[in-house]
Amino acid sequence: MSILTVSELTQEIKKQLEGRFPYVAVRGELSNCKAQSSGHLYFTLKDQEAQIAAVLFRGSLSSLSRPPKEGDQVIVKGEVSLYAPRGQYQLIARHIEYVGVGQLLQKLHELKLKLQERGWFDAQRKQKLPKFPKTIGVVTSPTGAVIQDILHILKRRLGSFHLILNPVRVQGEEAAGEIAQAIKDFDKHCLADLLIVGRGGGSLEDLWPFNEESVAEAIFHCRIPIVSAVGHETDFCIADFVADLRAPTPSAAAEIVSVEKKGLRLELAKTSLRLSQAIYSQLRLQKKGLATLLKTSLLSSSQTLLSTYYQKIDESKNDGDEAIAQFLLQWRLKLERTVHQYELLDPRKQIAEARRRLRYYQNAVTLAFTQLVKTKKEKVGQLLSHLNATHPHHLLKKGYAIVFREKEGSVILSSKEIEVKERLRIQLGQGELIAEVVNKV
Repeated sequence: MSILTVSELTQEIKKQLEGRFPYVAVRGELSNCKAQSSGHLYFTLKDQEAQIAAVLFRGSLSSLSRPPKEGDQVIVKGEVSLYAPRGQYQLIARHIEYVGVGQLLQKLHELKLKLQERGWFDAQRKQKLPKFPKTIGVVTSPTGAVIQDILHILKRRLGSFHLILNPVRVQGEEAAGEIAQAIKDFDKHCLADLLIVGRGGGSLEDLWPFNEESVAEAIFHCRIPIVSAVGHETDFCIADFVADLRAPTPSAAAEIVSVEKKGLRLELAKTSLRLSQAIYSQLRLQKKGLATLLKTSLLSSSQTLLSTYYQKIDESKNDGDEAIAQFLLQWRLKLERTVHQYELLDPRKQIAEARRRLRYYQNAVTLAFTQLVKTKKEKVGQLLSHLNATHPHHLLKKGYAIVFREKEGSVILSSKEIEVKERLRIQLGQGELIAEVVNKV
């Protein structure tokens, strides 16, 4: 058996190990992450039963979408190596994939296609930003660097401004709901002329609330123009596509929505100078034209220049006088008709006419009543004469008599109504007789 030095044995193990595992993909959880000043990252990859040391060199680290952090579930791709000075095998990481990122990317792609088909990304529906917003609304975390960057830039560019912050969480499961509700609150109460919605940079998982459909829907239906400022310049999310404008960073959003005071003053000064020059140029041209006009023969005599206008004035005066006279005549006739109508409606005349008619009707009624009474009197006289002619007393005077029962006083019309020895009362033309029936025939 040959005797090997530690270095020789280590080298043999290194050859065998690296030859056996030239490229592997290992899944596990990151722990003990230590970033060195050299730019390299040292960490431990572990699961429930084992762990392995690993290193991610600076060149590979810069290609990642975000730096790894404690607790990340990852898939590390690279080769197994042995670090001879310590006699420790380790994993040389060439690339790191975050577990779940693939599913998130697929979900993001599907939602993007869905909203694109709805027309939520169409350029023609996007609103124009107000050039001079009076109130700027911000939807972001109250403790992050984003709000401080926005305030710093607005103070530098504007000096004085009105900003309303609706504080929300920008990371985690409840962040999307808070962001969507904050946008709805701004829109419902018309609290701002323009909104900035965003957060700082981060991983896909960190930025995911801005990829939720609820946030996209709130942005789409908001009547206030919205600038999306999520992450860094290379980060894109659903909110960027739905918003009226996408800013690469929150700081850039603050610059976009504000017009720098110094630049605005300079532009106003330039505009004022151009206007002054244009006015002076026009004045010079008009003055020169006026001098030329004054030299013409037309303006040498005021009578020549104004004769036409004098004639037009005279014609207009005549036409006006005639029109006024015609107008006054029409109104005079109308007034006379009105006065006549009022005279007809005069109460005194109406009362006199009513009295005249009343007298007429009274005379007619009196005459008719007198004639009626006369006619009635004549008829009554005729009836009285007839009545007297047919009265029983008148007949009795001619020799007739009326026979009554003595006791009952009823008139007897037939001999069959009386009995023999019955006493009767006989009414004559003058006086009465009491008789007794001796016999009936």
